[in-house]
Amino acid sequence: MRKPILIFVVLFSLFSTISCQTSNYFNDIYNKAEYRIKMRDGVTLFTAVYSPKDTTEKHAILLCRTPYSVAPYGEAYRNIPSRFIEENYIVVFQDVRGKFMSEGKYVNMREYIPEKTGNETDETTDTYDTIDWLVKNIRNNNGNVGMWGISYPGFYASMGTIDSHPALKAVLPQAPIADWFIGDDMHHNGALSLLLSFNFFSVFDITVDTLYKNWFPGLGLKTPDAYTFFRNMGPLSNANKYYLHGTKPFWNDLMEFDTYSDYWKRKNILPHLKNTKPAVMVVGGWYDGEDLYGALNTYRALEQQNKDNFNIIVMGPWTHGEWDRGDGRSLGDIGFDSETSKFYREKLEMPFFNYFLKGKGDYVPADAMMFETGSNKWKKYSSWPPKNTFLQTFYLNSNETLTKTKPESDSGFDEYISNPDKPVPYTAKQQDAASFYYKPYLNEDQRFAASRPDVLVYETEPLDKDIVVAGKTEITLEFTCSTTDVDFVVKLIDVYPDSAKKVNNVEFGGYQELIRGDIFRAKFRNSFSKPIAITPQKVEKLQFNLQDINHCFKKGHKMMVQIQSSWFPLFDRNPQEYIKITEYQGNFRNSAKINVLRNRINSSFVKLPILNN
Repeated sequence: MRKPILIFVVLFSLFSTISCQTSNYFNDIYNKAEYRIKMRDGVTLFTAVYSPKDTTEKHAILLCRTPYSVAPYGEAYRNIPSRFIEENYIVVFQDVRGKFMSEGKYVNMREYIPEKTGNETDETTDTYDTIDWLVKNIRNNNGNVGMWGISYPGFYASMGTIDSHPALKAVLPQAPIADWFIGDDMHHNGALSLLLSFNFFSVFDITVDTLYKNWFPGLGLKTPDAYTFFRNMGPLSNANKYYLHGTKPFWNDLMEFDTYSDYWKRKNILPHLKNTKPAVMVVGGWYDGEDLYGALNTYRALEQQNKDNFNIIVMGPWTHGEWDRGDGRSLGDIGFDSETSKFYREKLEMPFFNYFLKGKGDYVPADAMMFETGSNKWKKYSSWPPKNTFLQTFYLNSNETLTKTKPESDSGFDEYISNPDKPVPYTAKQQDAASFYYKPYLNEDQRFAASRPDVLVYETEPLDKDIVVAGKTEITLEFTCSTTDVDFVVKLIDVYPDSAKKVNNVEFGGYQELIRGDIFRAKFRNSFSKPIAITPQKVEKLQFNLQDINHCFKKGHKMMVQIQSSWFPLFDRNPQEYIKITEYQGNFRNSAKINVLRNRINSSFVKLPILNN
């Protein structure tokens, strides 16, 4: 049963392209046609077009380009979101170059070519040629095209904004991939996303010489315990040795290119999001364990490089793609007091498309429509991050405290031992080794970690008023380490008072809700391109940012920071030696003694962007 389960997760959980809501009358009101659209270099891309039978008016086109198949092929109809059907959109799905029924060679995150010659192609030209063919050949279209997509299809939507066809008027990149080394999917700050990359590429990373209609089977892992499975697997080199056998070309690239080399820089879309013409609404989820970075930084890049173009962002309390399905009322133990996903689809997504593609309605949104967790309210901002914030420093201090005042001691520090053979789990939940990750981990109760001796804990006094944090958390750690490399995981946590009420059988007294956390591989502290070893026992400094939040820490709650050196098996284990980890073949018994410094001379702290109300 493992193989179909794994494929199901790939298609509908991790990188879903749409939510499917079945309409009994769909076949009666829509026609389906399949085409092979020729690109400028002669390669044909398989495209499925669903058109309303209604010819009393012309209809706008919505295009989704996907590497996840436009199935079903042939006469069977794909289920289309009912909101698109109700608005009579022509809905188009296309297998991207080299995937499923489209010709050509597939390249993961195919890089943009700024100055093309002859019939050179990239995703921008394939998008342009597709749109050009659609508006010229699909009957009864109104000449306006929109694009949308989640995750990888979100990347293709973002690519569509570059050198865009004049008919492309509105683009909706949702959780778009942007940079696979710095913060999206496969790496965070140099650490490999082990669970995600191993399971995803076991089914996605294929090379075939023929067209195909079906997904290839996964590994069929037969263990319900991901922590134990990946711990027993040993070093990353064993993934190829025992499971992948060198047959996955992009996995091989992951193993080869373990720094931020030109290989990764060329795939980074962000510097190329310039001179965009279509209106853009970027969508992301605060609890997206895959492409939170992509959503926030795609919006930033568009804002910084396109001063006059329409560009807005929507962030809600969602996991990856959750805004497109379900009601969005809760995640894990935490409720949000409203149907946030339904609100997005009805009040934000459809008005956006209808206004720019059909001239329908009066769409005047905020530049940033952000859900404020903690208070569970939607907030409108004229920019993101908001301009009316100030940075408040909270210092790691003695007796596990987090204070606004700098430590007075000349020599204060806290010590812990990081043993990579017994890494800190990223979740208290058991999960199957063939799944990508436990999605609610990003707001999970952290008491399971706080009790470990290899996790440092610092907290404020109970707050005397509500405090809203809006933007990036800045981290500064000064430390010494007994080894030549180590990872740091920093987590920002909302601690509920002991008096908090029980809700839906969940005891919230003392609950430690994770608000944001991330990992950083210390050898990249000066440069992602040129790592450098830690000098044992020398004072080192590490500075990085946690991805944005918009959270209200309520009166009576506490702010907490936790620090640890593993987050397993969400991320790969660091052998705590300055080596090429992807080629390491040893054991994980090199424990590191880490001192986090918290004194007047060498201080460690977090800076929070506090909203001025």
